Amino acid sequence: MNTNGDKNYFDADMVYLRAFSNAPNGQLFIGEEFKQIPFAIKRFYFINQLENPKAIRGKHAHKKLEQIIFCVNGSFEMMLDDGENKQKIPMDNPSVGLLLRPKVWHTMTKFSPDCVILVIANDHHDESDYLRDYDEFLKYIKK
Repeated sequence: MNTNGDKNYFDADMVYLRAFSNAPNGQLFIGEEFKQIPFAIKRFYFINQLENPKAIRGKHAHKKLEQIIFCVNGSFEMMLDDGENKQKIPMDNPSVGLLLRPKVWHTMTKFSPDCVILVIANDHHDESDYLRDYDEFLKYIKK
């Protein structure tokens, strides 16, 4: 839910993987580009060993990059900010990812000790695409 109580465009940006349960022998989650994943996959990375309970990750936005963020194990909280609306999203379901669009500031907090985050991106790393200062981000999106 966003902080002002209204729905905004963040609410529609969830990506749902195909899920198959074979209990007690595990679960299988499937995502394919241009099916569940709405873009060609150019890069992926994962984050784990988030042992610091006060860790804060993200703290930036991108000019053009699109990403989908999954919490494949454990949980964390995602805060999204488009310069006008803010929304907190609990990330705790491995079959549901969040489509992180360009020009959205994001911050990740409240990691469980077993948290593993998988990120899928539509482009290669480009440092010039990052907006790492919040005031710079606000100026950029108002252009």
